[in-house]
Amino acid sequence: MNAVASSEPGLFKRMLRTLLFWVVLAIVVGALLGQFLPAWMIVPFATFNDLFGKFLAFVVPLIIVGLVTPAIFELGKSGGKWLLVTVGIAYGSTMVAGFGTWGLAALIFPSLLANQAVPDLAEPKNAVASLMDPSFTLPPVFGVMTALILAFILGIGMVSTQAQRMMEIFVEFRTLMMRLILKAIVPLLPLHIFGIFLNMSKSGQFVHVIVAMAKVIVFAFVLTVVMMLLQYLVAGAVAKRNPLKALWGMRDAYFTALGTASSAATIPVTVRCTRANGVSHEISDFVIPLCATIHLAGSTIKITAFALALQYMMGMTPNPSSMAGFILMLGVIMVAAPGVPGGAITAAQGVLQSMLAFTDPMYAIMVAMYVAVDSFGTATNVTGDGAIAIIVDKLATGTLGAEKESAQIAAEEISAGRELG
Repeated sequence: MNAVASSEPGLFKRMLRTLLFWVVLAIVVGALLGQFLPAWMIVPFATFNDLFGKFLAFVVPLIIVGLVTPAIFELGKSGGKWLLVTVGIAYGSTMVAGFGTWGLAALIFPSLLANQAVPDLAEPKNAVASLMDPSFTLPPVFGVMTALILAFILGIGMVSTQAQRMMEIFVEFRTLMMRLILKAIVPLLPLHIFGIFLNMSKSGQFVHVIVAMAKVIVFAFVLTVVMMLLQYLVAGAVAKRNPLKALWGMRDAYFTALGTASSAATIPVTVRCTRANGVSHEISDFVIPLCATIHLAGSTIKITAFALALQYMMGMTPNPSSMAGFILMLGVIMVAAPGVPGGAITAAQGVLQSMLAFTDPMYAIMVAMYVAVDSFGTATNVTGDGAIAIIVDKLATGTLGAEKESAQIAAEEISAGRELG
């Protein structure tokens, strides 16, 4: 018994394994050291950030093709009516989260972020420069929009022609891209953030940015609560159930997700809570694993809110057409985002930089804010999965029939395909 207990890692060791711990440490240490380190000691970190930023710009289009193409094929090949209905509801929920955040941010940010403007945040004037020649570039194979269009053409084409061998190649390519994210990109994000905040502190911008970050994080958290209430009001209206009682029934899933920061790891608890809310076993068995992969309303709220906040701090007025396109494309990216820590914000980098013209410092701040409330976003995602299950259960009552087994298998395959051991 003692041997089993002693094999369990302690709290500190568990903290060392989390991305949040290293990001917070990077922000704090970077801010402190930036106050007194001479410029020549910051140059290596500025150079690393320059190279890492160019590397990210190079690989993000490849990541998009590697993730979105097999996602489209896997969803399309199932051909199941209720699986596709579930995907549609999940995407609609994500769009409500994104556009709702945009609307509320437009009303609240002018007063919330008053006196928090940092107009030169994109390219700080007093920042320590990289050693790399400004002419050095690492051009991507193709742009982000080209990657998205190519992914749709390939995914839909493979569904229509049943190109199984080609699909196997893209499944392996997805594994390669996810390995790249997990082993190369995510581990280096804290160092990247450290360099950005080190330079930001040196240039005197840290206080303005950190105060604004705290305000926007609180704003995003409140929005996640509002989103959950809205989801269950709709689910309650459709299924003729008490929405607050159904939402309270998901509390175990919410708090489990706060601890795990993983929708996939929370699936058993989410399924149990969903069944306790009266959802049938056959619906919960395919809706919850599927939505754990494709439904990221909480993540969309965070990314949209943080992107708008950074634009406001720089004195930029969001272009309505660009912002609408960004949210629509973000929804697609979220459907295909890998189930690894930092996967969603890594996959979203392409649309942030291509559609909203984000620079490396802006993206690093996005990552820091996103990771800081990652658990709350995940908890919102899994709680919303329960609302979608209630809606699908009501719509599909008695009609699932022969689709039951194939829907469950397809959901499990899609969910497993986004995880990497």
